[in-house]
Amino acid sequence: MPLLDLDFYLKNKFWLGLFALIVSVLAWSVELSGLVYICPYCRVQRTVIGLLGVVLMSPLTKHWLGQFFAIVIGFFGAVVAANQHFMGWKKISAGSFSFKENLAIDPFILSGLAMIFILFQLFIISRSTAD
Repeated sequence: MPLLDLDFYLKNKFWLGLFALIVSVLAWSVELSGLVYICPYCRVQRTVIGLLGVVLMSPLTKHWLGQFFAIVIGFFGAVVAANQHFMGWKKISAGSFSFKENLAIDPFILSGLAMIFILFQLFIISRSTAD
């Protein structure tokens, strides 16, 4: 199954980057259209996902400066996502947690997915080498 093969993602990092950029643009357009509330955590996460997507689509993944840039912004985005996600866990521990009525905009779910995707993008960038 190619989706579980790391080489699949390394060979198709341009398409992974394009997917990330499309996700970022769609997420920004949903906020800018007023369909969701303004969230500074979400803004950071969607911006970082888009920037890492641009890095994946470019030759920057093969140069140490591009990889370093990706690590810096990716770490920032992952920390913001982890902080937002932890706030959900804090509410769970306090007994006051509840999912949003619309799960597609639930910050607990979205921050967890953003954290996973940002770290996955960083992993692919860090595994990219000069051919």
